[in-house]
This record gives sequence, C-alpha cells and structure tokens, in this order.
Amino acid sequence: MTSSLPRLIERFFTQRLMRQRNVSMHTVASYRDTFKLFLRFAHRKTGKPPSSLVLEDFDAELVIAFLDDLTEERRAGTTTYNLRLTAIRAFFRFLAFEEPAFSHQIQRVLAIPGKIGAKREVQFLVRDEIKALLAAPDKRSWVGRRDYCLLLTAIQTGMRLSELVGLDRGAVTLDAGAHIRCFGKGRKERVTPLTKILRAVLKQWLDEPRPGHSDILFPTVHGSRMSPDAVQYLLAKHVKQAAQQCPSLRAKRISPHVLRHSAAMELLDAGVDSTVISLWLGHESTRSTQAYLHAHLAIKETALAKVDALNEQPFRRFKADDKLLSFLDDL
Repeated sequence: MTSSLPRLIERFFTQRLMRQRNVSMHTVASYRDTFKLFLRFAHRKTGKPPSSLVLEDFDAELVIAFLDDLTEERRAGTTTYNLRLTAIRAFFRFLAFEEPAFSHQIQRVLAIPGKIGAKREVQFLVRDEIKALLAAPDKRSWVGRRDYCLLLTAIQTGMRLSELVGLDRGAVTLDAGAHIRCFGKGRKERVTPLTKILRAVLKQWLDEPRPGHSDILFPTVHGSRMSPDAVQYLLAKHVKQAAQQCPSLRAKRISPHVLRHSAAMELLDAGVDSTVISLWLGHESTRSTQAYLHAHLAIKETALAKVDALNEQPFRRFKADDKLLSFLDDL
C-alpha cells in the first residue's frame, strides 16, 4: 500500500494549517521553507522528483538524515534544527489521523528528539554602535533612504523581521498619537507608538516616490515586498560599512533580531519596566523579557553595590560527616 506524499502535504497546508487551525502567514511560510528544503534533500537522497515521492519514502531514517544535513552542510544552529523538526512533527501528527495504517512509521518520526542548546546571553548594540549603523546608509539615494528608515524603524520599534517586511503604508499613523500597527506571532495585532525622530523620518519616507505605486512600506526598487534574505543582506552591508567607524561591530554577529534586542535594551536602560517591554515587543509571556535583565550589566552592577561586603571572619567549608555525603561532595 502506497500513499502520495505530495497530496498529503498539500492537504496539510490547505486543510490543516490554513482552514482548520487558521495559523498565521508566518507559520505557513516557516513550514513551507522546511518542506522545500526537505523535498530537495529527499530528491538528492532517493533520486525521485518531489512529485513522485510516496509516504513510505518519508521515514525516520530520512528525517534524521535531513536534520543531520542541516547541521553538517548548512551549519544550522540548535534553534533552526528544532524549528525544522517542529514543522515535520506537525505534519506527522496530521498523518496520524489521515493515514492510521502508517502508525508505526509515524510514531518513529514523532519520537525523534529535539536538540538542547546552550542558552547564550542576548546580543545587542550599544548606543555608539547604533549611531554608526544608522549613519552607514547613503541618504543621497532612494535605496539608502529606504534602508535608513527601515533600520531606524527596526531599532526603535523592536519589530520582528517578518513584521517589518510585512508592513504596508496604511500601517503608519502620523496624526496625534502617531503609531505603527503590525501583526505578530499568533495573528496578534500590536500598536507601537512612534518617537518624534521616527515619526519625522517616516513622514519624509511616505512622501518619497513609490516604485510601481506600491502600498508596501519598504518595497524593493521594483515595488515588490522585500524578502527576509534581502533585509539580512542590506543589514550585513551596512554593518560592514559602519564597522569602519565603530570597530566593536566587527566582534558581533548582527542579525535583524539583534536590532530587536537592541530596542529592548534601550527601553530597559531608560528605566522602562520589563512588563511594559514585554507588551512593546509582543511577547507571549513576561518570561521572555527576563533574558534582557540578565544581559544588562549595569543592573547587575547596581544590585552588587547594594550587597554588604563580607566581614573578615575566615571562610570555612562545610565538611560532611557521612560517607554518602562525602562521596557526593567528591564528585
């Protein structure tokens, strides 16, 4: 018994994700990218074109080989590895209802564990680095002015990359109570107030000529929506330029998400409460904001200054008088 894999993948996207679960376009795009990578890998591994694959081909061994390839060939980190595995697991949970005859194969795939990675301290830009980055785009050109406006919007609003590239001109309100509106994770709408500087820059940008009369806030030169890769590219280009004036940038790996972290750290440095920062960034839980508290050295130094110095009494290590406790102490 065989089952067409392309038919099942189409039903997974159109019925399960879009119709039944009504997931956001960002989730659909993330899962789509996973399956595009997987189908290309399966073609190399099996020799079959994607349209000829059957469910029997999509077994645990192939999934593990695909995940290993992500790590070894594409140098994917733990987060990307787990993101791809999450998309595959969602598909196989769908298969558990659609194709119960393949339950053994499905359970083997669902049993593949995710990776546990080290939690690194968040990366962010300090004020001098932010100034150098914003000074990098050449404002004499249309592209330079677009890049400057996009970078300033990212740094001052803390939007995710998917939120930035999804913005339309109608999302910006410049009247009293100037703000920008976006849709984040889980289709949650978020309204972020504009600073005076960002309001002025956006006002000038909206008066610029639009390629193809596009309604996209940050379009390409052809009027189409920028891809995440395009934003990554322009950021890397401007970071390289800014590093000539600010050498500390060379030691940092800067992504669009680092600009989001930088927005949070700027708010934290200004004394804004972490719960407010969580709302500003559109976090699901205030726990997500705790990482910024850990990364903020000044807060730690302030806390340390409040601690009384140790007295001069000699420090004595506890000596266990029990054999089992002694054994544990020696481990």
